[in-house]
Amino acid sequence: MTKFIKLKNGDTIPRLGMGTWFLGEKQKTREQEIDALQAGIKAGVTLIDTAEMYGNGKSEVLIGEAIKPFDREKLYLVSKVYPHNAGRGKISRSLDQTLEHLGTDHLDLYLLHWRGSIPLRETVECMEEFVQQGKIKSWGVSNFDTDDMEELWSVPNGNHCVVNQVLYHLGSRGVEYDLLPWMVQHNVSLMAYCPLAQGGNLRKEMQRNPILLKIAEKHGITVMQLLLAFVLQNEHMIAIPRSGKKEHVLENTAVQGVTLSKEDLADLNKAYPAPGTKMQLDIV
Repeated sequence: MTKFIKLKNGDTIPRLGMGTWFLGEKQKTREQEIDALQAGIKAGVTLIDTAEMYGNGKSEVLIGEAIKPFDREKLYLVSKVYPHNAGRGKISRSLDQTLEHLGTDHLDLYLLHWRGSIPLRETVECMEEFVQQGKIKSWGVSNFDTDDMEELWSVPNGNHCVVNQVLYHLGSRGVEYDLLPWMVQHNVSLMAYCPLAQGGNLRKEMQRNPILLKIAEKHGITVMQLLLAFVLQNEHMIAIPRSGKKEHVLENTAVQGVTLSKEDLADLNKAYPAPGTKMQLDIV
């Protein structure tokens, strides 16, 4: 498995990262979460994803503390701006606050968290200015469906978008119908959040599924590791499982050495097939 993707602007991005939704919100788990992030970085997982929304900045502050001992240039930091802050009046303040929280002078990737009422043209203009200023290296979007991406491409420099971060896992494959093919055609990488089907009954069901259990046993991994391996088999995808415990981070890291066979993928496809029609984009 290749560990990096080359983005359309020439930058490279790690294919496995650490998600941080809900991290930094509880004082009692703070040290454990910092330990998890630092263990991940030491194990080579240098992409860390956050957002100004996560704990109203508390996740960014936690990450800022966790990354202090490390070389910033070896990290890949991603954050997201609220849609209501994505216009000319507020986005600069949002970005500056994010940079302050993280203790850095630039982001590797800055995303619009979801569609809002501010015109895409205005957000793109601001993103392009941040690139020129050196405050961000690349920009992208999150929770954009195919029609959103087509609209983005219709505005000046909208095609400079390098990533679309969406919910994707074995049990939620709706993006495969038309969004993923569109993104592949236009050289936009997919960053999968909740790749382990975090939360809910579906995840519990998957952990008991006999087909998944059999394939996982064959590779000497857990079903959760199998779910991550499934996402990482697709060379156009990046996965950012949420990582609050050191042992889980290290389990995720180990998946980079797993290669699923055509037979494995066929069996997974039978257990949780991709939809044959357009599905509404899953959003958590």
